[in-house]
Amino acid sequence: MDSFEFNKIAGAVLGTALVVFGLNELSKIIYHAPEPEKQGFAIEVAEAAGSGEAAAATPAAPAESLGAMLASADAAKGQTVFKACAACHDGSKGGPNKVGPNLWGVVGRMHGSHEGFAYSDAMAALKDKPWTYEALNEFITNPKAAIPGTKMAFGGIKKDADRANLLAYLQTLSDSPVPFPAP
Repeated sequence: MDSFEFNKIAGAVLGTALVVFGLNELSKIIYHAPEPEKQGFAIEVAEAAGSGEAAAATPAAPAESLGAMLASADAAKGQTVFKACAACHDGSKGGPNKVGPNLWGVVGRMHGSHEGFAYSDAMAALKDKPWTYEALNEFITNPKAAIPGTKMAFGGIKKDADRANLLAYLQTLSDSPVPFPAP
């Protein structure tokens, strides 16, 4: 290969590199995006009624009393809602603990007391407090707010009707069901 052939090949490679770098710089000029002052996006959130952590920690009061909601609740619909719970909890009599404790007879049972399950310190500290319908309703609305420090990672059930149906279903998971509170 003589020097003329080498010069043609080198010229083609350098010419191609010049075109590529030139187009890159041209695209930066055409499609210029200014550098943001701060990385990320600002998300505007409306403040809840009240202020501070206390307002955020307490769920909104239901439109009607828990007793009235439970009086019109449907345990069959609650069984459908329970399918989300069944990923971590078993509801059968004598069934195993899963990621969460077995929920047979949970209504009326003491917090953190199901045998063979390792509860969080926050839940174990409430071992002298029974699971009433009111306590269960508050807990399944927002577990982390109801019992700070719980290991339950579930985000909660926001709809009043779904919670009432679930509580009606949980009532059926017992040999001696606890009656609903008066409306």
